[in-house]
Amino acid sequence: MATTAELFEEPFVADEYIERLAWRTPGGGSRGGEAFDPKRLLEEFVNHIQELQVMDERIQRKVEKLEQQCQKEAKEFAKKVQELQKSNQVAFQHFQELDEHISYVATKVCHLGDQLEGVNTPRQRAVEAQKLMKYFNEFLDGELKSDVFTNSEKIKEAADIIQKLHLIAQELPFDRFSEVKSKIASKYHDLECQLIQEFTSAQRRGEISRMREVAAVLLHFKGYSHCVDVYIKQCQEGAFLRNDVFEDAAILCQRVNKQVGEVFSNPETVLAKLIQNIFEVKLQSYVKDQLEEHRKSDAEQYLKNLYDLYSSIQDLKERIRQRTNLPLGPSIDTHGETFLSQEVVVNLLQETKQAFERCHRLSDPSDLPKNAFRIFSMLVEFLCTEHIDYALETGLAGIPSSDSKNANLYFLDVVHQANTIFHLFDKQFNDHLMPLISSSPKLSECLQKKKDIIEQMEVKLDMGIDRTLNCMIGQMKHILAAEQKKTDFKPEDENNVLIQYTNACVKVCGYVRKQVEKIRNSMDGKNVDTVLMELGVRFHRLIYEHLQQYSYSCMGGMLAICDVAEYRKCAKDFKIALVLQLFDTLHALCNLLVVAPDNLKQVCSGEQLANLDKNILHSFVQLRVDYRSARLARHFS
Repeated sequence: MATTAELFEEPFVADEYIERLAWRTPGGGSRGGEAFDPKRLLEEFVNHIQELQVMDERIQRKVEKLEQQCQKEAKEFAKKVQELQKSNQVAFQHFQELDEHISYVATKVCHLGDQLEGVNTPRQRAVEAQKLMKYFNEFLDGELKSDVFTNSEKIKEAADIIQKLHLIAQELPFDRFSEVKSKIASKYHDLECQLIQEFTSAQRRGEISRMREVAAVLLHFKGYSHCVDVYIKQCQEGAFLRNDVFEDAAILCQRVNKQVGEVFSNPETVLAKLIQNIFEVKLQSYVKDQLEEHRKSDAEQYLKNLYDLYSSIQDLKERIRQRTNLPLGPSIDTHGETFLSQEVVVNLLQETKQAFERCHRLSDPSDLPKNAFRIFSMLVEFLCTEHIDYALETGLAGIPSSDSKNANLYFLDVVHQANTIFHLFDKQFNDHLMPLISSSPKLSECLQKKKDIIEQMEVKLDMGIDRTLNCMIGQMKHILAAEQKKTDFKPEDENNVLIQYTNACVKVCGYVRKQVEKIRNSMDGKNVDTVLMELGVRFHRLIYEHLQQYSYSCMGGMLAICDVAEYRKCAKDFKIALVLQLFDTLHALCNLLVVAPDNLKQVCSGEQLANLDKNILHSFVQLRVDYRSARLARHFS
């Protein structure tokens, strides 16, 4: 039987199987011959057939046994699956019951939390009022016993209390409370001086976090400006030690620019005040001394000094502008001129292309990379530095300040043309320079030079775009200030409001749509989305803060909702998800201006407002003219 099994080879072919069987049988040569024995071969075939029949029966029994076993296991598996399905169904039912129970408990907890908050908020206010009354009584008695006033480490808490008492004291009649008002004012002044002294000490120790903390407390005091003056004065200590006062001033402004944002909430104002102080004190006295020396004795030298000093000062203003992004001095009116010429650029690139071709043909192979680098350096100098960089500098100087009215913004035209030139410059670099230097050390030098010049250009482009966006926001502010009236949102006749949205909204949206189109035409790729997102975020912040300035009647609130709906349509033109989301949320917030008091909590827990800080919600509810009514206060407490 084993011999029979050996004759089965894969793949099985019947003819070959018979040939192998005949070949293994003595006297069974397949082609006949002298040793051929047909009887012996027939006998072998009969015996082999019997063996195959026995093998077939045995295999069949084995197959039947396996089929029975498989059927048995299949039934057991099906039974087990049914049991698991039943268990899973029971577990799912338990899970549903648990989920319902959790939801029920969560609802109860939220309800309980709202009730506790409704009770706790007035209680906290009452506790705070009681504490202030206690401190006020100490001033009435003339003896400050509380630890907050006697412990020097609690100066921050004392400052918060005295600032509130100072506001309260201003409302009291002078004839009855003159003495206590004087004591509170005296303590107010003392704490203010202590805080300024603490700020001064922290600045000398270089403790930025402590400076920021004290400055935040002083922000609510009248002496906050004195804190800024102290900061400016100490910043200049040891800053002007070299002979070059202009370089010292530029380095000082750069150093302070990095620090001032970490300390003050209004860094640009503080930095501008420092620059003004430098010009009015340090530079003015320096210039006066330099000019007085030859004013009467040598007129020619006097004029020469005057010219030199004017040129340094202008250079200093530009360095400060580049290092701090502050607009200094009046802007230049470029009358729409970009100072970039496509014809000049094409001619320069064509001349350079021919120079690269001559360099390739005429240079010795060892000198080829060096000569190609010299040509590239000349291209960078005359195309990038002399032409593009000059246009960018002039364009930056031509950007008006953010508070200018009816400003013409041409810098985006400079951006558009500069981008086009950059693409041409990059193409020539890859097509004509790279083949000449690709296998030499000059390759890395050229790549670095190209990288440096592009990064310098991008810094100025980014600076110009940022200032341009500030100007756009400034123009919107002027429109809103000129067109928006208080009576828009609190009309005298609530039943006779015929407009769908205010005139201010119409003009702002028209202006924004023009700027969005201009940005799309001036830029390409991801830059478009980046700039539009920044403009959209600033646009939203402007409208959000603008709406906070007014009080709203019911009809006025409806008009505000219509305005924001129009702003939201305008925001869709940006095609930026974040910007649209911001205006969707603002639209939902405006619903708080008109919703019935009974429905306030329901609206606040809606999908768009549920995740917002409650102070934001409260700030909008406070804008309602009926906010002080007991009914509204009760529903929003």
